[in-house]
Amino acid sequence: MTSLSLGAPAPIGFGEKLWRINWGLVLVLSLIAGIGVVALYSAAGGHFEPWAAKHAIRYGVALALMLVVALVHPKVWLSLAWPLYIASLLLLVAVDVAGKIGMGAQRWLVIGPLQVQPSEITKVAVILVLARYYHGLSREQAGRLVYTLAPVVVILAPVGLVMVQPDLGTAMMVMLGGAALLFVAGVRLWMFLAAAVCAVGCLPIAWTFMHEYQRKRVLTFLDPDRDPLGAGYHITQSKIAIGSGGLFGKGFLHGTQSSLNFLPEKQTDFIFTTFVEEWGMVGACVLLALFALVLIWGFSIALRSQHHFGRLVALGVTAMMFLYVFINTAMVMGLLPVVGVPLPLVSNGGTAMVSVMFACGLLIGVNVYRDAQLPLAR
Repeated sequence: MTSLSLGAPAPIGFGEKLWRINWGLVLVLSLIAGIGVVALYSAAGGHFEPWAAKHAIRYGVALALMLVVALVHPKVWLSLAWPLYIASLLLLVAVDVAGKIGMGAQRWLVIGPLQVQPSEITKVAVILVLARYYHGLSREQAGRLVYTLAPVVVILAPVGLVMVQPDLGTAMMVMLGGAALLFVAGVRLWMFLAAAVCAVGCLPIAWTFMHEYQRKRVLTFLDPDRDPLGAGYHITQSKIAIGSGGLFGKGFLHGTQSSLNFLPEKQTDFIFTTFVEEWGMVGACVLLALFALVLIWGFSIALRSQHHFGRLVALGVTAMMFLYVFINTAMVMGLLPVVGVPLPLVSNGGTAMVSVMFACGLLIGVNVYRDAQLPLAR
């Protein structure tokens, strides 16, 4: 970490900042969250409790947070990147020491009336600290091996702490999101190939450290009919629900797999299945098209940024959103092992929603301050 001298504030007024907020993106995020409310209302059998009402209230609070974050100058996030990252590591350690245990995992901290999942915060902290690191490097330096060692440690430290919980899905998200940011920052391709070869070589060792239920999930992914009433029950019911939805779905509040409780975790990781059963392929395409708009706006904002920090933050947030959507939808369709990744703004879960909206606030802020001049610092 080096000393940081803050740059001059961007010469734009408050009115222009509001004008530069991408309100189209805000609208799309609100539509996605609205679909989440509808799906959670249906998952509860046509009731706002226990999930839909809380989801709507959380989104209202998170939306206000996102707009505040978007109006904060990027030099503030540049200076806070390392403190936020270190704080997220300390929270992960606190989870491993004194976290709440639920569903066979230790992933949450209970703080008064709140239940926080620090691993969700870590995803954003890793993006910020990697963006700050590469903001201070030239393209040539970013491609050298010696400058890649520190970012690898930055990524692997939280991955190790998250794996202890255990939370394989979040660990994958942090690792793949970090790798994507390294790629766009200019790390050479041969380093990724070498890392991939090492990863394949370490698979037998990793298998011995995996929990029994994780091994069953992998084996079920490779052979879906291996244990349909045990480890394969989730994915079997999910496929039945998605397939039975057909082109236009069974209709709102008429999803049998969900309403008759055949579908486990219908309000969290399998909320996409709940939605598709009732709204069919057409509904799925509409939802995925909304997410595609978020990704397109993310790339557009990254390309317009005049500072490297903002460009990397925008690409990191965009990559994170892509990984969320891709892993969740592929998982519930049986194209990937079940690893417990929520669908952003749709699945029930407070920390995940707040962290995603915080990240979207950073993304929108890059557009607001796209012409800012930021000091170089690692």
